[in-house]
Amino acid sequence: MFLRRTNSSSGMGVAEQSKTTFLELQRKKVHRYVIFKIDEKKKEVVVEKTGGPAESYDDFTASLPENDCRYAVYDFDFVTSENCQKSKIFFIAWSPSVSRIRAKMLYATSKDWFRRELEGIHYEIQATDPTEMDLEVLRDRAN
Repeated sequence: MFLRRTNSSSGMGVAEQSKTTFLELQRKKVHRYVIFKIDEKKKEVVVEKTGGPAESYDDFTASLPENDCRYAVYDFDFVTSENCQKSKIFFIAWSPSVSRIRAKMLYATSKDWFRRELEGIHYEIQATDPTEMDLEVLRDRAN
């Protein structure tokens, strides 16, 4: 029998594929980013899209819907002032101001619980428009 943990406040579960795909990003560097969505029929967070290691931050932001909420993780590579190559994983809660109120509420009530399911996140960003998650914002947070 398959048991899945659910968030008691929203009743939301996490698809096993969501955790597996995150681990592939974190440990194997197979993905540059993963975009997750809530499947309201299944009542679970599922993988919507992944981006390969060669994809850019612009490719990532272009993959987010303009009018609907999503969760995403982005593997940000950078060079420190000491000239060291580093990588930090960002959790991004994307909730555009034009998205439906029901979607905003559903994503907001499930966010902390889902983020805890993804162990190894370094930073979190909540964004309602693209300027709040600009590449410079990531650079500032990572340094």
